[in-house]
Amino acid sequence: MQIINLTPDEGSILSIAEMLVEAFRDNWPEAWPDLESALAEVRESFSEERISRIAVGDNGEVLGWIGGIRMYDGNAWELHPLVVKPVKQAHGIGRALVLDFEEQVRLKGGLTIYLGTDDENNMTTLSGVNLYQPNVWTHIAAIKNLRRHPYEFYQKMGFSIIGVLPDANGRGKPDIYMAKRI
Repeated sequence: MQIINLTPDEGSILSIAEMLVEAFRDNWPEAWPDLESALAEVRESFSEERISRIAVGDNGEVLGWIGGIRMYDGNAWELHPLVVKPVKQAHGIGRALVLDFEEQVRLKGGLTIYLGTDDENNMTTLSGVNLYQPNVWTHIAAIKNLRRHPYEFYQKMGFSIIGVLPDANGRGKPDIYMAKRI
């Protein structure tokens, strides 16, 4: 496997768009509900203020994609999105993409990577909770993963939960913010 810049090759763009729809269908269907929205997301990644990298197998198959958006004058980069072909998940591809992304951000002088990882489907103990209460950090400190929410993957990659946006996706459906210093 190698990780390379995504180029505007329609075959790769279509492959990534199909991957987005398939990978997010079960837990986050609103993210990219159809091929058209996924194609728009991939095409948007070619902006100068973006990083867009793909993991490619030895046979040329696109296995995963990671994108990033330059923010705060380049001091911080938003990791958005990360996707791995569902049949290839848990084989180190996501890890390799994140490590490569960190290096790309470092080369561009970035100091921090951050991301939001939504809990729209009761996948953590932060879902369904009134996070506007004064003890929000008590809830965050006691977070539990109920159904393979990706926040634990990012924690293993060195990211920390830095906050939440309560009700970001509807009542009781927070966005969990994570960040990592480079």
